[in-house]
Amino acid sequence: MDKSELLKQLRIDRDSRDEGPPPRWRLWIALGVALLAAAALAAWLFGRAQSVEVTTATARALPAVSGGTSVLDATGYVTARRQATVSAKITGKVREVLIEEGQAVEAGDVLARLDDSEARVDVELRRAQVAAARAQLEEAEATAANARREYGRQQELAALKLTSASAVDAARAAAEASVARVSSQRSAIRVAEEALQAALVQLDNTIVRAPFGGVVTVKAAQPGEMISPISAGGGSIRTGIGTIVDMDSLEIEVDVSESYINRVQPGQKVEAVLNAYPEWRIPASVIAIVPTADRSKATVKVRIALDVKDPRIVPEMGVRVAFLESGESAGAAQPAPRGVLVPAAAIRQDSGKDVVFVVKDGHAERRAVTLGGSLGEERQVQAGVSAGDTVIVEAPATLKDGDAVKVEEIGG
Repeated sequence: MDKSELLKQLRIDRDSRDEGPPPRWRLWIALGVALLAAAALAAWLFGRAQSVEVTTATARALPAVSGGTSVLDATGYVTARRQATVSAKITGKVREVLIEEGQAVEAGDVLARLDDSEARVDVELRRAQVAAARAQLEEAEATAANARREYGRQQELAALKLTSASAVDAARAAAEASVARVSSQRSAIRVAEEALQAALVQLDNTIVRAPFGGVVTVKAAQPGEMISPISAGGGSIRTGIGTIVDMDSLEIEVDVSESYINRVQPGQKVEAVLNAYPEWRIPASVIAIVPTADRSKATVKVRIALDVKDPRIVPEMGVRVAFLESGESAGAAQPAPRGVLVPAAAIRQDSGKDVVFVVKDGHAERRAVTLGGSLGEERQVQAGVSAGDTVIVEAPATLKDGDAVKVEEIGG
């Protein structure tokens, strides 16, 4: 064998080396990569398909203000400055109740009567005592007149030396004693008359009258029940016949955050909207800012006078008020209020920013917002949300931008 043949045997055939089955470890790597990709794809698809249940509300436009620009909005209640729970002055059993809820009464009108049988007996007794005292006075005056005449006769006899000095002294003493008895009896008559007046007052106290004109809002007692001006503690005795409200004294009380109280001034124009009549705008004005703050709520109470008297306005009604801008510009044409109202629970903090999640095409959309003032349990959003947008209320902490959501509407 020559050298050329030997060299051919030593040369490596590269084509023949690539033929044959691949090693096992390469197959396992390829299979693992495929399984991981399939798992990731399944998890992504499952996460996209799983919807988060959320509660939503519709953002609504700010109410228009007819009298100028609102510098502050607040909520409060209609209250009556003059109202009273009327009771009897004495403890007794109710015999008659003459009022019903909604009834208008004038000052002095009879609201109820108590059982007055004992009071009437006492009045008759006092009258009899007065009559007896007067009769005793007449008797005492007659005795006194006779004693004075006897004393005069004794003096005449003494001048004629026909009687003794002791007889004159006895007649004088009797006359003076009779005068004292007359004076005492007159005092007794005055005492009896005062006792009669006290009995008449007690009789009058069985009648319950209206202290002022108004409307009955509560009827608290029925015939047969016991009533007392003071609480008995056990609850079996009532303390009032009913409650009267002077409808001419109605006003509005609102709590304003102490951070914004500098925007409110006495005499400032206000526009009020009752929750029961959202389209009715009532002109009003600030009466006073109560000079104390509620430390638990960080608010200051403001009293507001209603410029309109109307039977639709009743105590304890909820009301929204807008404090209007003061000055010459308040009467000029003003632009529509900027922004919308959303529930305060829709606002959340994210990385130091105020954000709201809005439902868009079945998914949550995160939006940064610019906030304004508060209106009760709602917040003004000046930018970031439009009227009619569906906002998520109390969004779950795990909710992210783009998550699929299932909507439950709570109002707008």
